[in-house]
Amino acid sequence: MRETPYADELPLRARIRENPGPALAWGAVFALLVLVELGALLGIAIDVLKFVVEIGGGLINGVVDVTAGIAAAMGYLDGLGRAAGQIPTLLSRELVPNQGYRTPSGGWEGTFLGLPPAVAWGIRFVLVYAYVFFFLYWLWRGYDLFVTHYRYADWTPRDDMVRRLRTHRWGQFGFVVVVMFVALALFAPTLSPVTYQDDAMDPYGAELKYFDEEAGEVRTTNYGQANLATASTGGDDPADTVSIGEYDEYGRFHPLGTLPTPGGDLFTKLAYGARVSLFVGLLAIGISGLIAVGLGLLTAYYKGLADLAAVVVSDSIQAIPAILLLILMSVVFSEHWLGDFYNGGLLIALVFGFIYWPGIWRLIRGPAMQVSEQEWVDAARSYGQRSTVTMRKHMLPYIVGYLLVYASMTIGGVIITTSALSFLGIGINPPTPEWGQVVADGRGYVATASWHIAFVPGVLIVLVVTAFNALGDGIRDAIDPQSEGGGGAAEEAAVAGGGG
Repeated sequence: MRETPYADELPLRARIRENPGPALAWGAVFALLVLVELGALLGIAIDVLKFVVEIGGGLINGVVDVTAGIAAAMGYLDGLGRAAGQIPTLLSRELVPNQGYRTPSGGWEGTFLGLPPAVAWGIRFVLVYAYVFFFLYWLWRGYDLFVTHYRYADWTPRDDMVRRLRTHRWGQFGFVVVVMFVALALFAPTLSPVTYQDDAMDPYGAELKYFDEEAGEVRTTNYGQANLATASTGGDDPADTVSIGEYDEYGRFHPLGTLPTPGGDLFTKLAYGARVSLFVGLLAIGISGLIAVGLGLLTAYYKGLADLAAVVVSDSIQAIPAILLLILMSVVFSEHWLGDFYNGGLLIALVFGFIYWPGIWRLIRGPAMQVSEQEWVDAARSYGQRSTVTMRKHMLPYIVGYLLVYASMTIGGVIITTSALSFLGIGINPPTPEWGQVVADGRGYVATASWHIAFVPGVLIVLVVTAFNALGDGIRDAIDPQSEGGGGAAEEAAVAGGGG
């Protein structure tokens, strides 16, 4: 029989069997939410698997030649991706198309219900974010259902943490903006007015129909020619700029305007650039957080020489100028597959992961040392419990809350630093989109009619970085109610950070 904290406490599955109604109702709606977006969710999962295969294969290839195996695996995953793309989804460009052309009668052909492209795109935009926020709301309803119907305890320290977070307006602002940023990255193909493939990767290979008012007939061109003709160049002629919320001469709607020569849609580039920023930020924080937690547990448990060695290594890494290290790595790996992946994005993420772990480790070192001195850790040692089990069960839950705070605040720094490097031309290189690149492309147009090119991504960078910091503040204040006053509720934070 499974051991439980109390002799009369039943496992969660048994509690659900005793009262299945609420769980079944919640599960049915959750399954429906997954089903309507199954194709898109599978596509995201397959993209992650392809990334893992490509990275893992590149590392293994340095020791053993597995090129044929990697090619076979990628081909198989590509087939799965095409199959996933055939699964109908509620939120798709095919269901709510916004690309079409004006007919001689003044209507629109090829758009959703014959609506203007701006309206069709707006409907798809609203549907995507309505789905995302309802999905998160339903997850919250699942937690609330668990507390109401299936949890034995009437109160846990986590309840106070949730209550404080629900009244923390600054943290809620950060949460909403972060969710919108993540949704923009995940649903970039759906939210963009045009696919990045047609807009930037292969614009001369995709045809575009438009209504030629002078000739009075529908004609065909390609995206490349249309982008060149509608690029925002900041001239005195209004035709030299397609600004925020305007149509171009080919009947295409641009929510945030167009880019300078060779042109293209600004919203599309920013949406796909959000994917790159999220990838770099999450990978860098994942690597640095993993190293920091591992070393934090080891140094807190063993102390002595282990702690001294970690201090020396972390001090040495923090003494290295980050910019110089990035330039050095870019030169060393310029011909390596690491430098080619995401046009330098992977390399930047790895370098950031290496640079940031000492800072995170120092931040969680104190809480880890504090919990290592508690009675329950000494009791576990005296009973002969393995060190790995003690660290995982009795120490890790204590520092998880602190890690969430520091990771949320650090990821904003990674995003803005990546943008700064791309702005300087030593970060992620085209054609991989990145927000700092767009700011650099538009800096010469700030005082012209094409001010939106640099202004919009600049505001987004500030907003997203501020949101991650606000979310970190909210989590910190929720875990530790005395944090604003400089104190600390250590025992409550321990339970709230990972307790049950």
